[in-house]
Amino acid sequence: MFAPRTTPWPLVALFTAGYLPPYLLPTTVGRLDTSLPLSTTQAGAVGSALLLSSATAGLLLASRVRSLGPRTLARLGLALAFLGYGTAALTTAVPAVVAGAVVGGFGSGTAMTVAASLIAAERDPHRASTVGLLSVSALAGAVYLTVPHLGRAHGLPLAAIALTALAVWAPAGRLPDGTADAPAAHGTGDTGAAPLPHRRSGLVLAVAVLCWSLAQNSLWGVSGRIGLTQAGLGDAALGAVFAVALGAGLVGVLAAGALGPRLGRAVPVGAGTVLIGVCIALSASATTPAAFATGEIAWNTFYPVVLSYLIGLAASLDARGRWAVLVGSACSLGSAAGPLTGSVLSAQAGYPVMGLVLGAGLLLLAAPMTAVALHTGGRPLLPGAIRRRGGTPAALVAAATGTPSGAVPEVGAVEQPVVEIDVEAPAVAERGAYDTAGPRQAAATPGSGTG
Repeated sequence: MFAPRTTPWPLVALFTAGYLPPYLLPTTVGRLDTSLPLSTTQAGAVGSALLLSSATAGLLLASRVRSLGPRTLARLGLALAFLGYGTAALTTAVPAVVAGAVVGGFGSGTAMTVAASLIAAERDPHRASTVGLLSVSALAGAVYLTVPHLGRAHGLPLAAIALTALAVWAPAGRLPDGTADAPAAHGTGDTGAAPLPHRRSGLVLAVAVLCWSLAQNSLWGVSGRIGLTQAGLGDAALGAVFAVALGAGLVGVLAAGALGPRLGRAVPVGAGTVLIGVCIALSASATTPAAFATGEIAWNTFYPVVLSYLIGLAASLDARGRWAVLVGSACSLGSAAGPLTGSVLSAQAGYPVMGLVLGAGLLLLAAPMTAVALHTGGRPLLPGAIRRRGGTPAALVAAATGTPSGAVPEVGAVEQPVVEIDVEAPAVAERGAYDTAGPRQAAATPGSGTG
C-alpha cells in the first residue's frame, strides 16, 4: 500500500519566512532609495548586503543542520530575522538600518538553509518546494497590494518580513530536533560525514544557478524604478503590477506541481530559462505601462517554475540536503549581487541595454543547467537503492529518473518483516533434452532426445 502524501506545513512556513526577503527586494530597495538619504546605488548595495548575509548563513551551516538540530537552528534564524528586520524597520539611522538588514538577512538565510535541508529529505522534494513557492508568492503578493496604501516609509516591507518570522516561530516548534529526530537520508542515519556525491554536476549547477539568480535579481532589484521612471506607473499601480505578477507566479507554480516529473527536469529548466531571458529583455525595455506589465507578469510566471525544478534537481543530487543547501546559497549569492549589478548596469548603459545583456547571459546559462539535468535525470535505479529501512532512497531515485510520484512504495522507518513465499523450483534440464542442430525426424516430439 502506498504511503499518503501529506504536506509538511511547518516546513512550508519556514520556507516562506526564509524566501520572503528576496521576493520583496524591489519595494525594499526602492523605499530605501526614496525614504532615506541614500543614492540608488547605495540602496542597491544595502539590498546586496542583506542577501549576501543570507547566503553566508547557508554556506556556513550547509553541513551542520542535523548536528545542531533543525528545530533549534530554525528558531535561532527566525529570532535573528525578527530582531534584525524589526530594528531596521523602526529606525531611520542609516547605520542601524544596514546593521539590522544584515542581521535579519543572516536569520532568514538560516531559516532557508534548514528548509532546503529538510526538503531534500522529503519523499517528494519537488512537491514540497512548489507548495513553499506557492506560499511565499501569495504572501509577497498580499504585501505588494497592501504596503502602498500604508505610506512611503522605508520600514513597511521590512516590518512585514519581521512579522512573518514571528508568525512562523510556533510552527517551527514542530520541526524535528537533533540527529535522533531528523530524517535520515537514505535510511542510514548518517551525520553528513559521507563524501559529497556528484561533485562535478553539483559544482556546475551551483555556478550556473549563481549567475542565473544574479541575472534575475539584477532586473528585480531595479524593476520598481523601471516602472516608475521609464514606464510611467504610479506607486499604487506599480504595486498592483507586482501583485498580479506574483499571482501569475502562483499559476506557474501550480502548473509545475501538476506537471511534476512528466517532462523530466531538462525541458522545464532549459526552455524556461530561455523564455525568462526574453521576458527580462522585454520588461527592461518597456516604455509604457502595458509593455512593462506584460514583461513582468510573463517573467514572474516562468521564474518560479524553473526555480522549483532547480530546487528539486539540487535535492536529487544528495538526499542529505547538502547540495540543496549549497545550490541555494549560490542562488542567494547571485541574488546578493543582483541589486548592485542592476543598479550599476542601468546607470552606465540604461535599462534596455541592461535587459539585453541579462537576457543574453541567460541564454548561455541554459546550456550547462540543461546538461546537468540530462546527466542526473536519467540515472537508473541501482541495486540496493531501495532499502528495507526508510523509503527516501526509492522516492528520490524515482524523482530523478522521471518516475511518477507514488510509483515507488514508501516504506516506514520501522524494520519491515520479510515474508517468505514458497515457489516451486523448475525442473532441472537433463543433458539428453538437447540435440544437435538440424531438422527433426517426423516421429520426434519437442524436447525428446535420441539418447
